Amino acid sequence: MTNPIIERLQAQLEAGKDSPLLRFGLGSALFNEKSYEAAAGHLRECVKQMPDHSAAWKLLGRSEMALDNDAAATEAFEKGLAVAQEKGDVQVEREIGVFLKKQARKSG
Repeated sequence: MTNPIIERLQAQLEAGKDSPLLRFGLGSALFNEKSYEAAAGHLRECVKQMPDHSAAWKLLGRSEMALDNDAAATEAFEKGLAVAQEKGDVQVEREIGVFLKKQARKSG
């Protein structure tokens, strides 16, 4: 069973329409399908292209967390937290705080 959203976004990417928002959409759709490795790859590219995308950092952290890449998850959450604080993105800041606490309990 294939996801039409993923197929459409993948086709746009293959047609050369790469952008941070396309990468975020693709990463988000793949995350929702539990394709965490593929999601993380697109989200890494998203934050490389747009380092101040706090929601992408959060989702990258969640993808790394799902893959048990604890150091990478913590790093993504910390970068996302800094971006969210800088932008005044209180909701993302709050959500990342919750995930950082989960990471700390997991590794502590």
